[in-house]
Amino acid sequence: MMTLLDTRGTGNRAGSAPHRPPGGPAGWLRDLALGARFAVTGGREGRFRTALSAVGVGIGVAVLLLAASAPTLLNAWHGREKARENLGQLHEPRASDRTLRYAQADTSFHGDAVRGRLVRPDGAHPPVPPGLRRLPGPGEMVVSPALRDLLAEPGSGPLRDRLDYKVVGTIGDSGLLGPQELTFVAGMDDRSAGESYRIDRFGKIFDPQPPSARLVLLIVLACVVLLMPVMVFVGTAVRFGSDRREARLAALRLVGADIPTTRRIAAGEAVVGAGLGLAVGLLIFLVGRQAAGAVTLWDVNVFPADVVPAPALAALIAVLVPAVAVGVTLFAQRSVTAEPLGVVREAPVRRRRIVWRLVLPLTGLALLSSLVWEPDPVWFRAVRLGVGSALLLLGITALLPWLVEAVVRRLHGGPVPWQLAVRRLQLSGAAANRAVSGITVAVAGAIALHMVFTTFQAGFAEAYAKSAARPVIELSGSAADAQRTRDALATLRRTPGVTWAHGTIDALAGRAGERGARGADGHLSADSATVVVGDCAELRHRAPIGSCRDGDVFVTELRNGTGRAPGSVRPGARLNLNPPDGYGGAGPPRPWTVPDSARRVTAVRHPGEDLPGDVLATPGALSPALLRAPEMKLRVGYDKAQETAAVERIRTAAFHANPGMRELSAIDNPHDRQYAGVRTAVYVGAVVVLLLIGAGLIVSTVEQLRERRRLLSVLNAYGTRRSTMGWSVLWQTAIPVVLGLALAVTVGVGLGTVLLTTTETGVRVDWPVVASVTGLGAGVILLVTALSLPPLWRMMRPDGLRTE
Repeated sequence: MMTLLDTRGTGNRAGSAPHRPPGGPAGWLRDLALGARFAVTGGREGRFRTALSAVGVGIGVAVLLLAASAPTLLNAWHGREKARENLGQLHEPRASDRTLRYAQADTSFHGDAVRGRLVRPDGAHPPVPPGLRRLPGPGEMVVSPALRDLLAEPGSGPLRDRLDYKVVGTIGDSGLLGPQELTFVAGMDDRSAGESYRIDRFGKIFDPQPPSARLVLLIVLACVVLLMPVMVFVGTAVRFGSDRREARLAALRLVGADIPTTRRIAAGEAVVGAGLGLAVGLLIFLVGRQAAGAVTLWDVNVFPADVVPAPALAALIAVLVPAVAVGVTLFAQRSVTAEPLGVVREAPVRRRRIVWRLVLPLTGLALLSSLVWEPDPVWFRAVRLGVGSALLLLGITALLPWLVEAVVRRLHGGPVPWQLAVRRLQLSGAAANRAVSGITVAVAGAIALHMVFTTFQAGFAEAYAKSAARPVIELSGSAADAQRTRDALATLRRTPGVTWAHGTIDALAGRAGERGARGADGHLSADSATVVVGDCAELRHRAPIGSCRDGDVFVTELRNGTGRAPGSVRPGARLNLNPPDGYGGAGPPRPWTVPDSARRVTAVRHPGEDLPGDVLATPGALSPALLRAPEMKLRVGYDKAQETAAVERIRTAAFHANPGMRELSAIDNPHDRQYAGVRTAVYVGAVVVLLLIGAGLIVSTVEQLRERRRLLSVLNAYGTRRSTMGWSVLWQTAIPVVLGLALAVTVGVGLGTVLLTTTETGVRVDWPVVASVTGLGAGVILLVTALSLPPLWRMMRPDGLRTE
């Protein structure tokens, strides 16, 4: 006869090994499968906890997939930009059946940049840029869908007047950087001949420039601040409902499961939550990326098809998220023992030590502070910046439990609700600390990122405000002769809203016998001279020349408070009007001698204005056709009272005079909307994280109330009022959240201050955002309390005293 004590029956020989449950991989898989079954068949409450964990993990996965899409997204964006552009070739090709003239005709409308290109084929088979079937002819243009829609809007009359071409087609997606790009390709006429150059193909090679310190700061900080809270939040989400899970493991211990088995079962539950989170995250990502075309950050706008995670990064996310879920679950089990009669936590409770908890934030602070003194390579600074920011934010999760314990340990006395809440936190505050740590990291990162963006945005706003304080627009374009400049000035002066307009023709000249006008870096060298050609009335706005008639020449001496500036041209000096351009291009010298009769005049440089020029000549003394790349420099004043309309009219008049005319002044501030958009996105992300953490707090609070069901019934039997217990739940939620927000504000402001100090930028604290985030934290407290009251009151009933 076989018994439970002897499963082998009476034939069991002495000394043989006792029977053990199946072990090895098969047993592990059975335990994991049992945990997975518990995750999806735990009743309505169990399914709700699993769903909440899946949503939390899913949001984190969606953000990680978006971050993993950045490389492919930027590659596709830059690839289309390269394929459709040609900035000119070092050796311009000869005219042939397969070449065309090409020029830029960019403009702006109410702060929105409009990219324009002008083309004129030399033969019957010219190159065609991507997105076009054929090149537009004179008076025709092909536009992007976004520009077509903008031109059709009622308020776009000035832009329609400016782009007075006939629309003959739409640019395809292969010729656009994104669906919101405003661009056109039009047929070229003689107005832009001087701006054009000949090309035989499309497709440019970028000359990569080293990133600036600000750009490195923004990129690294954004990655750390956005991804660190995601990882913390994923770790928090997989532990939603951990109290009920531990109670269930205790029941399994009662039926014979050992401690390793319970841990494998818990890991199986975590894997299911993480797996569902991967599916939810993929769904959120696929749905959310459809809105990619409506988002523009720093002039980067892409198609939804561009937002594809890099395969290697996507595979890493698919492996990393379940691994983090299992690791967090097993790490949490180290201090919890599920015994057959209940859950036993660490006893006696050891006081948390602060020494090792300070190592992470102090190390991060040291790495960030070292950026101030050491001018290291960009990549090394980026590594220290990323590691330092991550350690500082991770240090919050280590400091928060100690802070909560240190504060509640010193709280004594007070009203009954207060004492109940404090005592509960003293006995078990781990669940609240876990949830609030996600709030703390997210809020601290959001505050630091907001500080950086707000400071940079304010700096750009001040610069543009200073530039726009004087109602002047500066324009520049090619000038084949003096008459074209006179015509442009006449057109501008007739424009409504224009108060005055002045302009000259500027060019560079080299000193005879010297190397050239520009150095290898393209900058003006000491061997160069600036030649200005204009009518006498226009030259008087460059320098006090006195009496003047056509045929006169003047040389200037610049007074800057210390005397005459060195390098001034003297009468009788020989100049080369066809100097090399610094990029290998050089034609035959074109000598010209400054007349001995040239008068010396003294000029003073005024703030915000160009240098007066070394040689001032009238058209009768020096023909602009002799100059190399003569450039028309125009300054136009307008009525500040009608700034918006006047600026658009001036742009239209300048475009009609020469579509290739460039606007040099800073009237519109494109950075304002760019930074405002990013700040709004960060703020919305913080709100979403706070709401999800609030949902986790609700689950944790209700589970703790369920554990104290019998105690609550006893308190109700003794006459405890419901309001007393409601206030205790409020304080139990409020104390960790308030302490976490205080820590987040401190660390966030400190991190932002250190980061701005490394870039030698003034520190600005975005106090409205700090206040709003703090208010959101208070709202989370009230929300958790309000949603916890109904289950609290249901549990405060006499039937809770019944037992079996």
